[in-house]
Amino acid sequence: MGTPSEELDQEIRELKREIIESRALVIKTNNLTSALSADLKSLSKRQQTQERRLVWTSAAAYVVFVLVVFVALKLAWDARVDAVKSEGEQAKHSIDRLTRDLKELQKRDEERTRAEAHAAQAYELVRAGRRAELVEQWEKIKAEPLTKAESAFLADAVDRARAELSLAAYYQGMEHARLGRWHEASQSLEESLALKEGTSHAAAARLKIAEAHRKLGRQREAIPILQRLAESSPDRELLDDATFLLAECQVDVQAYNDAKTTLRGFIKRFPDSPMINDAKVMLAELASKH
Repeated sequence: MGTPSEELDQEIRELKREIIESRALVIKTNNLTSALSADLKSLSKRQQTQERRLVWTSAAAYVVFVLVVFVALKLAWDARVDAVKSEGEQAKHSIDRLTRDLKELQKRDEERTRAEAHAAQAYELVRAGRRAELVEQWEKIKAEPLTKAESAFLADAVDRARAELSLAAYYQGMEHARLGRWHEASQSLEESLALKEGTSHAAAARLKIAEAHRKLGRQREAIPILQRLAESSPDRELLDDATFLLAECQVDVQAYNDAKTTLRGFIKRFPDSPMINDAKVMLAELASKH
């Protein structure tokens, strides 16, 4: 076992060694701390740089997002505006169409009301037997929007009125002719034909009109009427009268060859006619003179 001084020296050396080791450890720790601090600063700078980049990137992304949103909103707004405009135009067209339809309905209603009033007036004329006024009224209202029943009833009534007026004008014309008033006779008979065609007295009226023309010195107007009657008169009893009168008119206008042809046809077609002898005499005279 050593002496106390040696033990003390030994402890002092141990202490010095521990101090040296502690200082070395402190120095090493400081170096490590400095290095760690530098690393931390470097990491902090990189982190800050990344954060700034991230901020700028986020800002840019946000700006792009906002722009995209604005563009989308603008497109959606434009589309909505176009849709509203289109709906407005359609609504305007619908309103215009409905307005036109309403005006058309109002017009039809007014026309129908007026037609009903006119039909009622015409009916009163039918009941009163005022045939001439009925015919005149019918010419004014027949194009109006009458119902089928109204139109059929009034058309039948007007047709009967025309037939009755035509017959009355025919008898009046024949009376004028009997009294030698040929101008009045012609007017009345033409009125009779104008009132209604296809009546049983139409052929007789035309024959008497042709006779009136001859009496008034208008044979050239009578000839076409008589030619049609002589060729295709529905009343066979008038055929010989029309043919013989045609020949007389042709002689009057000095169409002698036509007159001779007409007389030959008369003699051949109507051998039993009361005028057969007159026709033969007239043909013989024409043959000897012309």
